[in-house]
Amino acid sequence: MPLREHLLEIRKRLFLSAIGLLLGAILGWILYDPLLQALTQPLEDAAARRGALIGLNFEGVATAIDVRVKVSLFLGFLVSSPWWLYQLFAFINPGLTRTERKYAYGFLAAAVPLFLSGAGLAWLLLPRAVALLNEFVPEGSSNLIAAHTYLSFVMRLIIAFGLAFVLPVIMVVLNFLGTVRGRTWLAGWRWAVLASALFAAMMTPTPDLLTMFWVALPICALYFIACGVCLLHDRRADRRRVAATA
Repeated sequence: MPLREHLLEIRKRLFLSAIGLLLGAILGWILYDPLLQALTQPLEDAAARRGALIGLNFEGVATAIDVRVKVSLFLGFLVSSPWWLYQLFAFINPGLTRTERKYAYGFLAAAVPLFLSGAGLAWLLLPRAVALLNEFVPEGSSNLIAAHTYLSFVMRLIIAFGLAFVLPVIMVVLNFLGTVRGRTWLAGWRWAVLASALFAAMMTPTPDLLTMFWVALPICALYFIACGVCLLHDRRADRRRVAATA
């Protein structure tokens, strides 16, 4: 495909992705009030538990509208993720073989639910994280959190868990591209378990080992599942290579 057609195709896919993001952001704008209520509910629960003033502070004149736009775009990014991921796939699709296209569809089908599952786990942990962090507020003090600061914390937490759950898909992609063999991934299982434990320790809102274990367990399980898929693919690729040279 000539360079001009490549550029036109990129523009087309970026435009379609932007349309999907915009539609998702419109949905986020419509659902802003119940969404903000859900986001601030952990703060209200912490305030009721401690009998203190804990809540969001909209410190600027335009902060309220800025926060609404930010929350709307974030929800739009999440709900439109299948659409813009498909646009990425559609861009590289013409250069793939029939087998590679089949694999790409599988990667796309796995990445979206895994990312959303990680985001869902972060959402479930959010109330406990807020409750724990507010335990450090001195008695008799108030904790009025800047709205942008609180929402940035929530978004980083959700995105971090989402990306952690997508990491096994990236491992499989690198293996299928011939960059990293399955044995190499499996050989580093100790580092993977350690990294999962450290991630769980940093992201888990409570200091008990049981909660940290339940956070690290699915990440480790996905890692070993990805290793198994890579090993099976390497075995089949080696057999095809031997058959081709025989």
